[in-house]
Amino acid sequence: MRIRKIPLRKCVACQEMMPKKELIRVVKTPLDEIFIDLTGKKPGRGAYLCGKANCFRIARKMRSLDKALKHSIHVDIYNQLEQEFLRVEGEFLAGKDAMSDEE
Repeated sequence: MRIRKIPLRKCVACQEMMPKKELIRVVKTPLDEIFIDLTGKKPGRGAYLCGKANCFRIARKMRSLDKALKHSIHVDIYNQLEQEFLRVEGEFLAGKDAMSDEE
């Protein structure tokens, strides 16, 4: 049986390479909307973050999301993303635990 290749992505904050499913995707749509995409399938330019709140703070401080999305992100959008990130963090970690239980 052939081993499947696991797609890797880099966290824009800590620069750690991890499997795509273990990261949270922030997407900028063609209409310049910026939001968190837990499915990883929304159209647009994506940037990946670890599921840790600390990585989000680093990305905000270093403006890593601006560079990765090739778009200047306003402070209000960062505040909204932080609220959303904290809200989905528990859901993301629960899903991540469920995936590791299946393997």
